Amino acid sequence: MATGLKITNPRLITGLLALSMLVVGITGISYEYTFSKLASDILGDSIRQWAITIGLMMLFMGIGADLQKHLSDNRLVEKLILAQIALGLTGSVGPTFSLFVFGSYHDFFTLVHYALISFVGFLIGLEIPLLTRINEGYLPDLKENLGLILKMDYIGSFIGALAWVYFFPQFFDLLETSYFLGLCNLGNGLILFLLFYSQIKKPWEPALLVGCSVVLIISMQAQSGSIRVALEQKLFKDPVVFSKTTPYQRLILTKKETGEVRLYINGHLQFSSSDEYIYHEFLVHPALSISPQAKRVLVLGGGDGLAVREILKYPQVEEITLIDLDPGMTDLGQTNPDLVALNGGSLKKAQVLPAQGITQGNKQLLTMRGQGYFRRQKQVKDVDVWYYNIDAFSFVQTIPQSYDVIILDFPDPSDINLSKLYSLEFYKALKERLTLGGLLIQQSTSPAYALEAFLMVGRTMEAAGLSTLALRENVPSFGQWGFWLAGHKEIYGNKGLQEKLMTPQIPDNVQYITPELLLSASKFGKGKLISKDSRINQVLEDHLFEVYRKAWLKLQ
Repeated sequence: MATGLKITNPRLITGLLALSMLVVGITGISYEYTFSKLASDILGDSIRQWAITIGLMMLFMGIGADLQKHLSDNRLVEKLILAQIALGLTGSVGPTFSLFVFGSYHDFFTLVHYALISFVGFLIGLEIPLLTRINEGYLPDLKENLGLILKMDYIGSFIGALAWVYFFPQFFDLLETSYFLGLCNLGNGLILFLLFYSQIKKPWEPALLVGCSVVLIISMQAQSGSIRVALEQKLFKDPVVFSKTTPYQRLILTKKETGEVRLYINGHLQFSSSDEYIYHEFLVHPALSISPQAKRVLVLGGGDGLAVREILKYPQVEEITLIDLDPGMTDLGQTNPDLVALNGGSLKKAQVLPAQGITQGNKQLLTMRGQGYFRRQKQVKDVDVWYYNIDAFSFVQTIPQSYDVIILDFPDPSDINLSKLYSLEFYKALKERLTLGGLLIQQSTSPAYALEAFLMVGRTMEAAGLSTLALRENVPSFGQWGFWLAGHKEIYGNKGLQEKLMTPQIPDNVQYITPELLLSASKFGKGKLISKDSRINQVLEDHLFEVYRKAWLKLQ
């Protein structure tokens, strides 16, 4: 029969208890981040989810710390080991269970998810004073004992934060991270079991619990891919053909038997192959069709390559710079067969460039340029396509280059981090990077469902010194969708953009847009572009996110 480690040196026992606290600190903060990320991916509004998750966990840590005073000193080690097992199981299996609930019992997700977060916080709060009480027998000085335990907790939290940001994303997805953390807690419980074996009255009980828990989590870790696919499939009606967690987001591709492909980012639909051409033609052609001299084009976002596909239809374009924060997205646009077929290979020949600086990528060889007679007669010409994985806000603030057309293909301002890409400061920087007669265009959410948010985007552009023109078109997968076309106020004045839109030069090889349709897209109903709200969106005075959030909450 095992007899434990038989360690009698008080200082060594204290050191091992301190290491145990370090593990609790590492796993505790990592659980907070894991639950926060999962809630953000599913519910959106990342700032809110992270704040609620961390706040709720801290509250229940306090409750756990207070309730431990009702536990007697009898069999404290066994209680601590049991808490470690419970923490390991809840923290590891909790995210998986939350995903299952969301897919199968959608209305109960928030209740279950926050209950799991609360229980994890309660267990962490319980363990810190339990460790302190056990250590009191080996380090009786209260100041040293309390200082050591709390110090190791805080150091562990710092290490856990670094590991969650820099280590876990490199090796694990979100579910695998939770399984790994759970094994760390169970390993911690096992060490405590061996350390205090002689003090445990019925050692087979915690040994059996630890053993069964380890087998369960290792089994889930081994089957994590199948578990993830099965859980994610519950979230989507079509078969999932690709899924990947990048350091920035969760990418999902689904594909129907009919061949329709859909891209989801953090659970939110980005496009459907059945009608994406409507969206991307309205994102690109309003600006380029009235810019016959445009040679340099900047695309912010759009790592799927679909906007670049449309830009490459213009013979005057010589350079395209694509900025997308996530290398995983641009890699998908280059290598995934379904996406490559959809974007026409617009990114396939180009390389993603390192963040240290912009380097010229491979050339895109265009075999068809010009229109009609000129398409047949014009010589084949190369287009330089440059790629850069960096935050668009930072890029625009620092580059010296100017562009003839700037296309903004960002997600909706569904959290504060995205909202800064619709801010006064950002538009002022864009104006400085726009040639004097240049144009920019931005997708700007739905004027049907979030009209006030749509109008705030336009007001903010105008406050930055831009002349604006509102556009809209129906995209079946999303409903009515809006865009803002803009240029220098001193060049286009109040009516200049509308007048230029009357004579667009749209390529023949488009699928949907026509000059007549483009002109009609600028027509809105009486009073629809008038708002009582005069606020604009700024980085340090964000209004857009809240206006956007309230608009979409009304639809739920």
